[in-house]
Amino acid sequence: MPTTARPLRKLGFLTIGLFDPADPGRGHESTLEIIELGERLGFDSAWVRHRHLQHGISSPVAVLAAASQRTRRIELGTAVIPLGWENPLRLAEDLATVDVLSGGRLNPGVSVGPPMHFEQVKDALYPDTADAEDFGYTRVRRLLDFVRGTPASHFSGVEGFEVFSDVVQPHSPGLGRRLWYGGGSLGSARWAGEHGMNFLTSSVVKAEDQEGPHDFAQIQLSLIRAFRAHHPDGDAARVSQGLVVIPTDSASPEQRARYEKYAAERLPRTAAPQGPARLLFAPDLVGTSDEIAERLRTHAAFREIDEVAFALPFTFAHEDYVQILTDMATKLGPALGWRSAG
Repeated sequence: MPTTARPLRKLGFLTIGLFDPADPGRGHESTLEIIELGERLGFDSAWVRHRHLQHGISSPVAVLAAASQRTRRIELGTAVIPLGWENPLRLAEDLATVDVLSGGRLNPGVSVGPPMHFEQVKDALYPDTADAEDFGYTRVRRLLDFVRGTPASHFSGVEGFEVFSDVVQPHSPGLGRRLWYGGGSLGSARWAGEHGMNFLTSSVVKAEDQEGPHDFAQIQLSLIRAFRAHHPDGDAARVSQGLVVIPTDSASPEQRARYEKYAAERLPRTAAPQGPARLLFAPDLVGTSDEIAERLRTHAAFREIDEVAFALPFTFAHEDYVQILTDMATKLGPALGWRSAG
C-alpha cells in the first residue's frame, strides 16, 4: 500500500483524441474504443480534452454522448471545456442531456479565460459582441447556476399545446455536484472551492511567486490546500491530479525507447517557468509501474489526493495507448493501492 495520507481511490485517464483530417472518423472511433477498453480494464473514469480549430476533439460533449451508449459504468469527463467558446445556457442543456443519457456518469470540467488566438477568431466567434464578452468567472457562475436549477427564463407555463419551463431541461439533479474546474493558479483554486466545485489539477501550474523556488509539486500542493480551505467540504472536497504517466511494464523495446525520447524532449520546459503566464510543467513519468509508484509516493501533491486522471501523451499510436492503459490498470494502479471497480 502507498505511504500516503490518501490511498488511491479512483483511477482515471485523459486522452486528447487526435485524428487525421483526411479521415476524422477513424480517430474518433479510436477514442471511443480507448474509452471502452478503459471500462473493461476497470478504470473509474475516462476524460477527453477539448481542442478548437485543431485536429483533436472539438466537441467533447458529442463524443461523450456516443461513449455513454457504448459503456455502462465508467464515468465520463471533459478536461476541460474552455467556456470562452461557449454559451453557458446552451452548454448546460447539452451537459444535462448527456448526463441523463449516461445514467448520471458525466463529469464536466471547465475553465475560463479568452479563447486561444482570440484576435484571429473573434470575428467568427463573436462578430458583434467581442469587445463586450466577459471571459471571467461570471461565465462559469452562469453555467453552475443553470445546471443547478436557477431559472433561465422569466416565463413558465402552458402556451397553447406547449409546456415551457423556466429552468434548463432536462434537469439532472446530481450533475451540479459533478462539475469540475480546471485551474493552475491560487485564484482559480480558491474560486472553485468557494463555489463548491471539484478541482482538476494537471501537469501545468502557474509559478506566481517571481522569486521562487519553482518546485512543481509544492506549487500544486498549495493549490490543493487553498481549494480545500475554501470549499464547504474542507478536506473531503474532490481533487483529481492529471500528470503524464507512461508505464512500460509490457512495452516492447521500441516502445520504451520512443517513450523515453518523448519525455526527454519535453524535459527542458520543466526547469523554469515558461512564457508571460509563467507556466511550470511537471516532468513526464516514464518507467516500470514500481518505479513510477515510488516517484508518486514522494510527490507532495500526490500524497494529498485520492483521485487521478493520468494523461496519455498527445501523439502516440492506438496500440501504444492500449499497452499504457493495460499497464496502468493491471500494474500501476494496484501498486498504488487501487482496486478495480470492474
